[in-house]
Amino acid sequence: MVRYAKDTKVSQENSCVEIMRIVTRYGATGFGVDYTDGKAIIGFRMKGKFIRLALAMPDKNSDEIKNTPSGRYRPESQRKSALEQSMKQRWRVLALMVKAKLEAVESGITTIEEQFFGSLLLPNGKTVAEHVGPMVERAYQTGEIPALLPFSGGKQHG
Repeated sequence: MVRYAKDTKVSQENSCVEIMRIVTRYGATGFGVDYTDGKAIIGFRMKGKFIRLALAMPDKNSDEIKNTPSGRYRPESQRKSALEQSMKQRWRVLALMVKAKLEAVESGITTIEEQFFGSLLLPNGKTVAEHVGPMVERAYQTGEIPALLPFSGGKQHG
């Protein structure tokens, strides 16, 4: 399997700055980055929507880090380098993904909401994916389609 940017020399920091420049160029405001629970969290506001992307970092004890791509055991002395390279590669993929999505929006092919649907931040602090994901899983298990957003009062349209 070919992995995009598997041999990149671009640092995580430079990729993060690039993502900030990309989203700013397409009209985003309020860009921020945080690290928590083995993830880099990237947030920004665009066209009145808050978007939060979570970039999972590789686990230092994962097979990806413990073994070479051919499956051979990687000595402890090489694991730190493999971990750093994996992080750089993920940041490059994220930069590519964000740029492609925003260019598709700018070109009129799609909308912000369609491209970042799962990453839209809801008023409860969860993303749409975090809120809806368990319901989708339940729907597949039971065959029943639940209401995706809780009824919040007022008239229900249907």
